[in-house]
Amino acid sequence: MLRRFLVVLCLLVPVAVAAQLPDFTELVEKQGPAVVNISTTQTARPNPLAPQIPNLQEDDPFYEFFRRFIPNPGPGQREFQPQSLGSGFIISADGYILTNAHVVDAADEITVRLTDKREFKAKVIGADRRTDVALIKIEAAGLPLVKFGDPSKLKVGEWVAAIGSPFGFENSVTAGIVSAKGRSLPQENFVPFIQTDVAVNPGNSGGPLFNLRGEVVGINSQIYSRTGGFMGLSFAIPIDVANQIAQQLRTTGKVTRGRIGVVIQPVTKELAESFGLPRPQGALVNSVEKGGPADKAGIEPGDVIVKFDGKAVNASEDLPRIVGGTPPGSKVTVQIWRNKSARDLPITISELQDDRARQQSRRGGKPPAAAPTQFGLTLSELTDAKRNELKIEGGVMVENAQGAAARAGIRRGDVILSVNNQVVSGVDQLFQMMNQVEKGSIIALRIRRGNNSLYVPFQIDGNPPR
Repeated sequence: MLRRFLVVLCLLVPVAVAAQLPDFTELVEKQGPAVVNISTTQTARPNPLAPQIPNLQEDDPFYEFFRRFIPNPGPGQREFQPQSLGSGFIISADGYILTNAHVVDAADEITVRLTDKREFKAKVIGADRRTDVALIKIEAAGLPLVKFGDPSKLKVGEWVAAIGSPFGFENSVTAGIVSAKGRSLPQENFVPFIQTDVAVNPGNSGGPLFNLRGEVVGINSQIYSRTGGFMGLSFAIPIDVANQIAQQLRTTGKVTRGRIGVVIQPVTKELAESFGLPRPQGALVNSVEKGGPADKAGIEPGDVIVKFDGKAVNASEDLPRIVGGTPPGSKVTVQIWRNKSARDLPITISELQDDRARQQSRRGGKPPAAAPTQFGLTLSELTDAKRNELKIEGGVMVENAQGAAARAGIRRGDVILSVNNQVVSGVDQLFQMMNQVEKGSIIALRIRRGNNSLYVPFQIDGNPPR
């Protein structure tokens, strides 16, 4: 009797587990028609400076050699038109479509194919490379369209599905879970990506990411891959971010963003301790653009921005998104942490310009004679000419960094500007300031490295910060 009961129980367990798995069939049936295939054509002309195939007969013994090793078309030959494939989804019945900017970038012709096999030529309304969002338009009416969800309500571990055209296979469906939210990627300061393990491959770009309610919560944009194919890490642009960009593109054809003119870095545990912050949070200001909004508002290097326009800045990567989403000309309040206390400052936002010119300062000169070494640092005084060149008031040059100094990340050629935001005027003064700090304490050294500045936590007892 017991054996029979166990057999029945074993048969029921897989059924119960299977019953908990999501069913995407209804989602695909309803939302699939609103997902489109996008192909682009770009005319490429032969390079007139490249080697050309001589005018040889096919039976000439050198014909095969030139054909194989100099494949560039010769004069008079037809131009070739490479095609790229991507995905998109319809957001209005009159033909507006969201996709990735990199899908339609530099395209001479864009073709949109619907699931009913109809094809339309599309025009680009606008594209924003910073967020990789593009809005295109086809001339049609009565089209099926998606509905938007709320990415802020997504939970890690929640099931999601992608529909797109990987490798040109139209309306392919893949599914997985949300792996993380608010993910920052290198060189992507304006998008808090949704990370999933949904299979996304070339051709899925620009396609929608759906929740189980059939709502679009993101645009599939990037994958992490060492092979060029899916490896379990894919990233989607939250639909609320994309929709804000689309509204600007539809209205003006371009995107405007706010800026305040600061260079920031993360607040580590050690830096938080040195600044007296209760926990690592905010964005540490390591330089301020002269005459910029932050400078006019009174923000200084060493300040930690913890709130902006009432929004918490939990990590440094939050600040560019919040500032960028603030309309230029707006007057808001920024909360900073300075001298172990918080204070509010009013600031007027300016507009972020594309391709802004960046001045490069020149390095130069033979360094003066080195001073004695303490704390693993060998330092030398800066000449007045060098200070004028770097446009700094004080500072000392690092000639060598060993032991604790090297482990803290200090390098030869760095210029130490301040200790706990107190300006350094000379080598003796710097060592005196460091000797007055209680052993075991962590200080914040502000250093100049090339054209940038940053803060480095340094533990006085000589042990590297952990």
